Amino acid sequence: MGRCPRCGKGHLFQGYLTLRPSCEVCDLDYAFADTGDGPAFFVMSIVGIVVVALALWAEFTFEPPLWLHIVMWFALSVILSVALVRPLKGVMVALQYHHKAEEGRIQK
Repeated sequence: MGRCPRCGKGHLFQGYLTLRPSCEVCDLDYAFADTGDGPAFFVMSIVGIVVVALALWAEFTFEPPLWLHIVMWFALSVILSVALVRPLKGVMVALQYHHKAEEGRIQK
């Protein structure tokens, strides 16, 4: 939904993937959120599994020409990637907030 993980009312994103500095409702500072490559990894994994499974099914069922495979699966890959990256980034931020994730430290 793209909402603040604390209050659920404020917006999490400023643009499509850019996090706001803080929640406009409860002033939760989003500086704790560092999703890194997490969303990209999950998007690649999910899209890869779906596209390969569908491409294999289409090949063995219909035997379309190679150019049609390229057009269909490239388009589906782009659409699924764009559709999944924002929600997965929001989930990663919410999970970091929920589990109070912070940078690792070595205790001395």
